[in-house]
Amino acid sequence: MKEKIYVHVADDHKILIEGIIAVINTDKDIEIKGYSLTGQEVIDWFNQNENKADVLILDITMPMLDGFQVLKYFKKKKIDQKVIILSSYDDLKIVQEVLNLGCKGYISKNNAGEHIINAIKAVANGEQYFSNDIQTTLLKSISGQMVPQGELPSKYLLESLTERELDVLKLITKEHSTKEMADLMNLSVNTIDTYRKSLLKKLNVKNAVGLAMYAVKNNIV
Repeated sequence: MKEKIYVHVADDHKILIEGIIAVINTDKDIEIKGYSLTGQEVIDWFNQNENKADVLILDITMPMLDGFQVLKYFKKKKIDQKVIILSSYDDLKIVQEVLNLGCKGYISKNNAGEHIINAIKAVANGEQYFSNDIQTTLLKSISGQMVPQGELPSKYLLESLTERELDVLKLITKEHSTKEMADLMNLSVNTIDTYRKSLLKKLNVKNAVGLAMYAVKNNIV
């Protein structure tokens, strides 16, 4: 590992950023390279050629692009940025989703102080790192025990839907049958069923009523 580990911190609460920086500054091997208050600021910072950080500490809920969108941007642009999520969310679905998007560590905010330095050093060294509560959630899931699933933020869920899935969702809300949707979209009944199953899984609802309620709640129709 090189002499210094450079870290950028992103959170929409400056007082929390100041607290994290204060903890990081107690370790001579780590140096802060700026901070961001929004997801857009994160992307803008990394898009400047002179700005580089070994590790990004990233919150999930931020204005002007959230943590999910920042991770998706890095993935789309094939930017190999080591990221540690620092969040008040500790639900399994959220942890799994950010891991799928490439983050290397996850720390809950309620015990960030005791983990942040070890997390930075581990992730900078190519390892994964999780705070104790996140480790427990993941281990319980692997062993088949029940753990809180949680829900992804609605904005991210909507972005995960394809154009076809949105079309099917709108038609379901208008009470069209599977056959009617197939005719309207010039697709097979089996294809419509596939889209319906995908919507149920992505939006974590059980039936067409749940899909319709979700669409109305989120102003899709």
